[in-house]
Amino acid sequence: MFVGAGTALNVATILVGTSIGVALGHRLPQRTRDVVTDGLGLVTLMVAALNVASVLDPSFRSAVGTGGPVLVVLGAVLLGGIVGSLLRLESRLEGLGGVLQRRLGRGSGDSETRRRFVEGFVTSSLVFCVGPLAILGALSDGLGTGIDQLALKATLDGFASIAFAASLGWGVAASVLPVVIVQGSFTVAGVLLGGLLPAAEVAAITATGGLLLVGVALRLLRIRPLPVGDLLPALVVAPLLTALVAALR
Repeated sequence: MFVGAGTALNVATILVGTSIGVALGHRLPQRTRDVVTDGLGLVTLMVAALNVASVLDPSFRSAVGTGGPVLVVLGAVLLGGIVGSLLRLESRLEGLGGVLQRRLGRGSGDSETRRRFVEGFVTSSLVFCVGPLAILGALSDGLGTGIDQLALKATLDGFASIAFAASLGWGVAASVLPVVIVQGSFTVAGVLLGGLLPAAEVAAITATGGLLLVGVALRLLRIRPLPVGDLLPALVVAPLLTALVAALR
């Protein structure tokens, strides 16, 4: 099995799922497509809750203290949000979606078509890239310890892309670009690191990623369009803060 096989499988399932979703979407009424998106939002919320529970991880609490995990996640979100907002990551991600929409030949479509393409791209990109499986699975792939985690993620993303594409269209397929960039980067990092991150730092990434997924779920449920893209640097800040607090104790 070659390095990067997990990400290649992930890309394939997203593209296949998007094709199926688009084919089904034209045959489904808008109400049905909205219900599908709402259902996906609820499932995302459930996955987010399971990931956030990593603040109770024994290794995490041992490294930073009993009350430390929540403070580390809080600090990661605040610092990451500041960095992300200054870099305007959310608007840049939306801008990338618009560029891809025009490059793929849909620039002449109406404003609603463009809006759905960008929404599909941004929402699916966040869902597919924010989860801890994207990071941990890619690291494991790079370390040569198997693609089991990415295989699981590929399966989940395939079904999710069907639901997304049925409601939001071809913009979901464009999300393979950030998937390749994000997971490819962590795969390369795994090759260079030569060892897995400490368990406490993995738990910090998982808990922070779960909190970001809550924001994605709120977007899917149309409760509030939180700028989750601006919060993405929190995934980098979380393990750094964990290591800093552990070193100072």
